[in-house]
Amino acid sequence: MSKKVIILGSGPAGLTAALYTARANLNPLVIGGVEWGGQLMLTTDVENYPGFVEGIKGPDLMENFRKQAIRFGAEIINENVTSVDFKKNPFQVSTAENNYNANTIIIATGADSKWLGLSSEQKLIGRGVSSCATCDGFFFKNKNIVVVGGGDSAMEESLFLTKFANKVTVIHRRDKLRASKIMQERAFKNNKIEFVWDSEIVDVIGENSVTGIKIKNIKTNQVSEMEIQGLFIAIGHKPNTDFLKGQIDLNEKGYVIHNGTRTNIDGVFVAGDVYDFRYRQAVTAAGHGCQAAIDVEKFIEENNL
Repeated sequence: MSKKVIILGSGPAGLTAALYTARANLNPLVIGGVEWGGQLMLTTDVENYPGFVEGIKGPDLMENFRKQAIRFGAEIINENVTSVDFKKNPFQVSTAENNYNANTIIIATGADSKWLGLSSEQKLIGRGVSSCATCDGFFFKNKNIVVVGGGDSAMEESLFLTKFANKVTVIHRRDKLRASKIMQERAFKNNKIEFVWDSEIVDVIGENSVTGIKIKNIKTNQVSEMEIQGLFIAIGHKPNTDFLKGQIDLNEKGYVIHNGTRTNIDGVFVAGDVYDFRYRQAVTAAGHGCQAAIDVEKFIEENNL
């Protein structure tokens, strides 16, 4: 199957790119993955996406994105990309089921939050467990919150959450932070932030929402419980770019290196959290998808593809 544009990913960036390229009569193919929809599929209430006064459920928002793209002619398949060949145009994209060819590619595969790996944690994602303070902090007014991590991201999340929380406890596996000195100083000076050192969470307590955690001191092996209402995991993100290695320039953390929406390969564009490790918001990802789509349209026109 040969297309003018193939979009890899089906989160806000990918589906916005699909909407715009479809409306430009480019008949895009979206290879959305078996688990389509991106990080918002793990989110319950979304209250910071413009246009929804009362908020909207994350999966409902993504279903709207999907239906709107399909309405204008986007084709969406739920297959996982296994490899790509960007050595010559048309480019080839392979899944376990099929091979696809296109003159242009938009990479919008996003980045996944790193989690603790506990089954009790996974069960309560969106019900007290989160990886985004900017997205969910508002829901925890006057609550007791735990942040896991010791880097700059963890300190940024903790400081942001003090605007809402009664208390923020940072739990870190080591006896000192990895964060920059200035971020450490800000966190240590904030009287709402406390620290638990040399410790890790071994269980998240709660049936329908988070009510507490079990903490193990890794030096003494002593286990204790703490009553909390919110748990924010801030141990990093992993961009979904393993299949791109050797085909496109990536930075040391695996994010796509870009110039605007362009990559180092002519005809291959990028949008969303797969390159944006700063903002990581649905609304910015959607904006990136729009930009990439417009750049693709212009590229196709200029090159008579």
